[in-house]
Order: sequence, then structure tokens, then C-alpha cells
Amino acid sequence: MKIYVDEDMAAGILVQILQKAGHDVESPSGVGMMGRSDPVQLAFAIHENRVCLTANYDDFEELHWLLREANGHHTGILVVRQDNDPARDLTPKGIVAAIRKLEAAGMPIANEYTILNHWR
Repeated sequence: MKIYVDEDMAAGILVQILQKAGHDVESPSGVGMMGRSDPVQLAFAIHENRVCLTANYDDFEELHWLLREANGHHTGILVVRQDNDPARDLTPKGIVAAIRKLEAAGMPIANEYTILNHWR
């Protein structure tokens, strides 16, 4: 999967584990997008045909609904909820496992807002 890891998720270990699992990963620091707004980050992911992986669930949910209402399209938004609850939060390895399960299930990703915590 081609993934764009939003700035809030771009810790080196996650990117490394995703790449090791066979994903094609880009991050804001690697493409000169550090500090850019969420709409600009999502627009970049769409332009590059990459699924956006983020922990910024509120803002990206609003962007998802805005695109739907405007009959627009996106390559998919994968969200990791981090509620400071070890029973629900995902580790970097857990994120990769959830993506693997989502793909194996054949669930649509394009134009969807998917909370990965449900796929652990």
C-alpha cells in the first residue's frame, strides 16, 4: 500500500515498521511538508495517490465529510485513535497488523475514513 504518514504519526519507528512490512511510505519530513496544514497534507496524499495515516481523527474526519459532501474523492484516511488507554491504543506494530487485517478483509479504503483500532 502507498501510505502518506501525517506529521503526527511520522515517528521513525512507525515508518520503518511500515516499510519493513512492504508498504511504500512517505512522510512530511521526506517531502518538504513539515508544518503544513491538515488540508494541505491530505491534498498532497491525494495528489500522490497515497492513503493518509493519521492520529488527528477530528480534523481528518471533517475533511473526509467535506470531500463527500462536495462529491470529491480521496485515496483513503486511516485513523489511529490514541486515547491514552493501553487496552485500546495501538503500538506501531499494532498499526501495521491492523492495516494487514484491513487489506486481507478486502475492505474498501478509497474514499473511506477507517479507524484502525477496530482492526486490531
